Amino acid sequence: MTRFIFVTGGVVSSLGKGITSACLGAILEARGLKVRLMKLDPYINVDPGTMSPSQHGEVFVTEDGTETDLDLGHYERFVRSRTGRHSNFTTGRIYSNVIAKERAGEYLGATVQVIPHITDEIKESVIRGAADADVCLVEIGGTVGDIESLPFLEAIRQMGVELGRDNAIYIHLTLVPYMPTSAEIKTKPTQHSVKELRSIGIQPDILVCRSAKLLPAEQRKKIALFTNVEERAVISAMDVGDLYEIPRMLSKQGLDTIVVEKLRLDVREADLSRWDAVVEARAHPEAEVTIAMVGKYMDLKDSYMSLNEALLHAGIHTRTRVNILYIDAEEIEKSGTSCLSEADAILVPGGFGERGIEGKIQAVRFAREKQVPYLGICLGMHVAVIEFARNVLNLPQAQSTEFDSATPDPVIALVTQWQESDGSKQLRSEDSEMGGTMRLGAQTCLLEENTLARKIYGAASIAERHRHRYEFNNNYLDQMREAGLVFSAFSPDGLVEMVELPGHPWFLASQFHPEFTSNPLDGHPLFSSFINAARECQGLRLPKAAQA
Repeated sequence: MTRFIFVTGGVVSSLGKGITSACLGAILEARGLKVRLMKLDPYINVDPGTMSPSQHGEVFVTEDGTETDLDLGHYERFVRSRTGRHSNFTTGRIYSNVIAKERAGEYLGATVQVIPHITDEIKESVIRGAADADVCLVEIGGTVGDIESLPFLEAIRQMGVELGRDNAIYIHLTLVPYMPTSAEIKTKPTQHSVKELRSIGIQPDILVCRSAKLLPAEQRKKIALFTNVEERAVISAMDVGDLYEIPRMLSKQGLDTIVVEKLRLDVREADLSRWDAVVEARAHPEAEVTIAMVGKYMDLKDSYMSLNEALLHAGIHTRTRVNILYIDAEEIEKSGTSCLSEADAILVPGGFGERGIEGKIQAVRFAREKQVPYLGICLGMHVAVIEFARNVLNLPQAQSTEFDSATPDPVIALVTQWQESDGSKQLRSEDSEMGGTMRLGAQTCLLEENTLARKIYGAASIAERHRHRYEFNNNYLDQMREAGLVFSAFSPDGLVEMVELPGHPWFLASQFHPEFTSNPLDGHPLFSSFINAARECQGLRLPKAAQA
């Protein structure tokens, strides 16, 4: 029978429930358990696919093509099991499911209410998401006390009663602030947060207390006394310099031991040696590079969470400290490309909308002409194609129909039909809804022989995750080939997946998002190759700089 761990948060948002859940999942997996993770989000959007990255952070895409909360990216970076459409449920999706059932007459004329219908739908969703796991961690988004979280909290309260305390436990994440004016650690916010949680019928078994430094024994004892939690189960989650130190930090305090005991699991001790190796590699780099990331969502770094982590993973696996220089594409439009001169490589990530496009195209031209390693992802491939068409093919009005529907040279255009990995056909038009109508999830890519892409992956066929509406227009394939652009990967039905430039130190762009499949234990070959190219480029530039 699957055991459940419900993770809630209090005091303030963004304390790190997702990281805590993912790290605990990693420790339990290191004990030999099959682990799954889920996120229940209280917002009314059906999924985060139509939400601005500047407001909510990146949209993570699962293997099966589900657009989800960024916390699922944390889950997949820490735990081997994959997430999918049963791993993330929002208020919008729950209510949509219930309303669809009501319209179909499934409730036999009953008055549809939050209890039992909404809460039952939540419980059924959690059971589906757990599948055949030994342990399923369920993170509840938002903060205890938020009105929109109440149905989810009521549902997990009911599950605790129905499953029994040997099969379900509750972890509550809180903030323990330090007040510098009085030089005191304040436990009152945690006490009030637990009181709020207990008022709706949930007594936490474990408290994970976020603080700047390790909580002294006196404060842990005080928190335990006023929250009715065992003192050993008051875990101090202090700030660390490296995210990947957290599994070891939590394990040292016995978090996994307490969980295993409370759930009556007979398992081995955790082997965290691979996580220790990751931390060691990051702490002792042999080189350092600067990557210029030219994007449009620079106000919130979480907009590129998976990409930031993929670059970090590549640094770990190449023993390189990777510094990311965030550059707003609109600044390049205003001030030119001088801000790119100190970069060892340039990366243009995915995105939507016209803002900053010309700045990204200028960044591509700089990388192509100055022989600086370039990686383009999704939109980054689109602007690479547009730049090539304008400045090599001499098509000055080349553009994507996403930005100019009347362009005479639509080198990037809306694809109206494509084939999914299961062979099914998908159709789309300009009038299709915004949400869920993109080419999404893992798709097969066939790599051409004698290309950089084939060399990097070392395989003729790969599967990478997609999230886009617009594709390369194959009507321009022949003339771009003749002009020197190499098309190094295609989908089985002929859509362009990767382009590259021969004779350039390293110039590669992909239609897919490789960052979604990178993790710290394995890295990703595309990013590792990119970072190695940045190191080589730096080595070529340094002697010239010394001579100057």
